[in-house]
Amino acid sequence: MLRSLAFAVAIGLAGVAAPVLAQDTPAAGAQQQSPQAVVQTIADQLGQAIDGHQAELQKDREKLIAVIDDVFLPHFDIDYASILVLGQHAREATPEQRERFAKAFYNSITHRYAEGLLNYTRGKVKVLPFTGGLDDKRSVVRTQVVLDDGKTLSVDYAFRKSKTGDWKAYDVIIEGISYVTNYRNQVDAEIKKDGIDKLITSLETQGDKALDTMQKDAGGK
Repeated sequence: MLRSLAFAVAIGLAGVAAPVLAQDTPAAGAQQQSPQAVVQTIADQLGQAIDGHQAELQKDREKLIAVIDDVFLPHFDIDYASILVLGQHAREATPEQRERFAKAFYNSITHRYAEGLLNYTRGKVKVLPFTGGLDDKRSVVRTQVVLDDGKTLSVDYAFRKSKTGDWKAYDVIIEGISYVTNYRNQVDAEIKKDGIDKLITSLETQGDKALDTMQKDAGGK
């Protein structure tokens, strides 16, 4: 079973969908950063936002969600990740359906894992040296998340370069399990069973409870 902290640290990069925003506007100061630098920046900013504020954020869920949005979203390729999660259904969906799905799915995931961030402290994410030979359009950043018991969890981030030249993440692989693939399988099963409109409505009205239902239907843990 994947630890909630690792999921929480990963959700902004691997939330797999989010409200549709302008994707061709680089985050301030991020366009010159390498993928490794982007991940390190996120880890540092997260530590600054969380350290010493756990009690305050525990009482204010919306403020905690705002921390996730502020730290993660500028570095995430929202449109591309949403299409990957919908898979073959992205071609069948209307622009309105894709937009609604993206927003509802992102909100569900952030609310489900947000409190895991309260256990985050600086130094828990170690960015490993780059050892790949990938082209200049895609890259993978390998990291280790240090758990409370001292054990480490492997977390790899998949990046692609945007039209403006800045690097944005679109998937995360935790202990070999792709976040996008995991949810794509669940979304595919739900759409085949009940249709995309029912899935979107369920996410909009039930939020993270809808994710629990999806996992149960798919036999996930």
